[in-house]
Amino acid sequence: MDLTAGHVWVMVSAALVLLMTPGLAFFYGGMTRAKAALNMMMMSFIAVGLVGVVWVLWGYSMTGGDGVAQLFGNPFASFGLTSLLGTEDLIGAGYGATFAIITVALISGAIADRAKFGAWTIFVPIWVTAVYCPLAFMVWGGGLLSADGAVGGAVGEAVDFAGGTVVHISAGVAALVLALILGKRQGFGKDPAQRPHNIPFVMLGAALLWFGWFGFNGGAAGSAEEAGLIWINTMAAPAAAMVGWLMTERIRDGRPTSLGAASGIVAGLVAITPACANVSPIGAVGLGLVAGAVCALAVGLKYRLGFDDSLDVVAVHLVAGILGTLAIGFIMLPVDGEGGGLFYGGGAAQLLAQVVAAAIAIALSAVMTAIIGLAIHKTIGFRISGENEVSGVDLSEHAETAYEFGGLGVGGSFHPFADQMFARPAQQAADAQPDRQSTQQNVTEGVHS
Repeated sequence: MDLTAGHVWVMVSAALVLLMTPGLAFFYGGMTRAKAALNMMMMSFIAVGLVGVVWVLWGYSMTGGDGVAQLFGNPFASFGLTSLLGTEDLIGAGYGATFAIITVALISGAIADRAKFGAWTIFVPIWVTAVYCPLAFMVWGGGLLSADGAVGGAVGEAVDFAGGTVVHISAGVAALVLALILGKRQGFGKDPAQRPHNIPFVMLGAALLWFGWFGFNGGAAGSAEEAGLIWINTMAAPAAAMVGWLMTERIRDGRPTSLGAASGIVAGLVAITPACANVSPIGAVGLGLVAGAVCALAVGLKYRLGFDDSLDVVAVHLVAGILGTLAIGFIMLPVDGEGGGLFYGGGAAQLLAQVVAAAIAIALSAVMTAIIGLAIHKTIGFRISGENEVSGVDLSEHAETAYEFGGLGVGGSFHPFADQMFARPAQQAADAQPDRQSTQQNVTEGVHS
């Protein structure tokens, strides 16, 4: 079959979505402390590597085809994608992989500063297999929540055009569960050093996410008219959400912040994701304003409820994902003059379908994440030691620092003093190498800043 404009657009969209994960690395990396920035970025990058392999081997097969009890596809149906050779289905398989990658990468922000990298590399492929792939099959692959599925047939098919339920609700719930399992960081809510160390990185990451999101939402457009609506809504909702977040900060705190602007953009993008092809531009603006304001207020919940979601994954992705999913029940446009949301006279049928889909996604992600997370935590341990948390997860997990302070920054185990600087606590290294004590002290102080 000849290569068409539609094929090219899906491939371009897949490249845009793949770029979102490095964008997320900048967004999250800037929000952490300097001594944890590399680890945070590595958690996103390793998601690309691990999920990319899982997707080729069995992940794609689990999201379509003949299902097992309408819960997931046969993992061996297209194992290694060999059965897709010579077909255009490989394009769709590549596009789907980028969604799985960004979904699991989103979770990492909740456990910043304190997670073992090895434990994370075990969690990623298991979670994608046990949570993401089944949920993608249920919603998009003809499973439980589809029009012909047991639940979808009973309460109606839920609308999730680009992943509000499959991506953001599942990731947000998983983030909350892991945050509870790992516990709070030392000094949580008290230590000012836990503030973001590089706001320009955060804003760069938000810009890359917004850029990539046009492929995230628009890649599956079925017509030029639908593509135009998706494009406008993907521009309008995050713009309005940024305004809504900043207005909330101005009223509550007296000053709007650049971190709030970046966070508002992401909240709006999350909220419009499930609804991008099914609401009007005015509806997208309204949804964005509400999402920006509500998510700005939701950030404070972790202090009131006592859980340490380091980078506000719950407040932004879970809350905005639920808002966007449920909003479809109110502001969904009628199709051929029929149906639609409550505000268009469509009744409560669509709202019920959205509530049921969100509830199933929450339950599946919560239960499976708890099983996976606790199994890892009780065996090899998911959290680094208190000593390594103080010295910095970059040093303890990667033997690197993100920045050079006075020319004394280090990168990689090839450094000649690596055994003294990384394998042992800083004071022990200083005692063993007294002639290098001042150098070691400067490096240690630098990564704490």
